[in-house]
Amino acid sequence: MTKLILSTGNIISGGPSIIRKPGAFRSNLELTNSLRSHFLAAKEDYLDTLDHGDGDGDGDGDVNGANGANGAAPPLDVVVDDNNGPASARRLPPSAWTSRENDALYVPSIDWSGEGYGLQEEPARYDITAKIFFLPGVPAAQRAQHARDALSHVLRVLGAPAVDLLVVSFPGLSFEGDCEWEADRRNSVQGSDEDEVATWAEGIEELHRAGLAKRLGVAEYGSEKLAKFLQRVQVRPAVNQVNLKNCCNVPPPLLKLAKDEGIELLVHSDCTDILPKGTLRELLGHGLGGAGLLADPETGAPGLEGDLTPQWVVKYTAVVRDRGVIENKGYFAGALLHDP
Repeated sequence: MTKLILSTGNIISGGPSIIRKPGAFRSNLELTNSLRSHFLAAKEDYLDTLDHGDGDGDGDGDVNGANGANGAAPPLDVVVDDNNGPASARRLPPSAWTSRENDALYVPSIDWSGEGYGLQEEPARYDITAKIFFLPGVPAAQRAQHARDALSHVLRVLGAPAVDLLVVSFPGLSFEGDCEWEADRRNSVQGSDEDEVATWAEGIEELHRAGLAKRLGVAEYGSEKLAKFLQRVQVRPAVNQVNLKNCCNVPPPLLKLAKDEGIELLVHSDCTDILPKGTLRELLGHGLGGAGLLADPETGAPGLEGDLTPQWVVKYTAVVRDRGVIENKGYFAGALLHDP
């Protein structure tokens, strides 16, 4: 069994972006497009090293594994297609642009101290938000560890001691209905109250007590679910994010409860089904736009073999407080590749 850690890097390009901008992508499209782009960029960086040398002026073309990680020579089968074509037309073995660290395979490799990682100023000058998406089909007992893994990657990539807000998105929750009252009613029977409370107590509250998350939040909690949740947890959520894609207004009972309990309501556009299993296999497979990481038994294309299961996704943003701009934004995703 192999643990995969996928990353997008910092998806802010061309300078920081203003927070309030129209037409923002839903996070599932943003995630998949950013992963695909980052995979391709990692391959192109590696091939550029092969084609033009290592940039140290000696012309020897030293190749340090994937993105300069280990000083290894390039695999002999790095290029098996068009020698001068783009990275998408030149096959690379996984070792060329991925790397292993402990029990995880990083896709692509991460130079934690390289350009594009870390914050440009002191962490105290930022509002840092992380949102963990627990995915359907994954045992609830594993969520506490997944939350620790996800947050540790965010803090490491930003070089920050803690996030200001950690939001949790549980599978199966939504606001859907003909009106806000109907959406709130349907929400009351969604998800699993027992699993959600257990995850909060065993994983999320512990991150808060350890000083890694200053405030906590939930997503897609209607009035009835939120009222029951507040009665059963020790560290209360300070924020509730709601997605009103099929509902024009926040349900009045939820508005009243949030006001009475001092909980901030935030509207978001994230997709709860953020990384389906088929989408992940498509991203890592040999099809059009795929990374070519997984073996394809139909065509005989080489790669990693086994059943692939997405485990979690975390989205993070770092906003410069006094300027109101996003300096760093990205995603990590965890998955398991089971032995065939």
